[in-house]
Amino acid sequence: MDCIFCKIANAEIPSYKIYEDNNLIAILDISQTTKGHTLVIPKKHYKNLYELDSLTSGEIFKVIPDIANALKKAFNPIGLNLIINTEKPLQTVEHFHIHLIPRYENDKLDINFQNNQKEMTAEKYNQIKELIIKNL
Repeated sequence: MDCIFCKIANAEIPSYKIYEDNNLIAILDISQTTKGHTLVIPKKHYKNLYELDSLTSGEIFKVIPDIANALKKAFNPIGLNLIINTEKPLQTVEHFHIHLIPRYENDKLDINFQNNQKEMTAEKYNQIKELIIKNL
């Protein structure tokens, strides 16, 4: 398999590893969108969130608070974003991973969650809610 994250997990190529256990690794993102930008990656290959099993997700989220707290102590950010990109438009490496992005005053990173809010009605919210519940 020609997956860069599998190669990093198998120590075939170098990385800035900050955490490792039997199931996952955490490395500094090479982009460093903000100082401390970290990726948490399972060692086993999962293409994306849709393929991830609950056992592995539990292992990942067991260590994320520790890594987040280490980032907080190291850099004193004003906050932290957890981001998972699944498929288009933003997943660039097809191996599941979670971004931990510390946030700082004036860091110029813009994540806007309010694009469609003005168009929503109670009826639309309920339709969306019911469709999701039906598919759980």
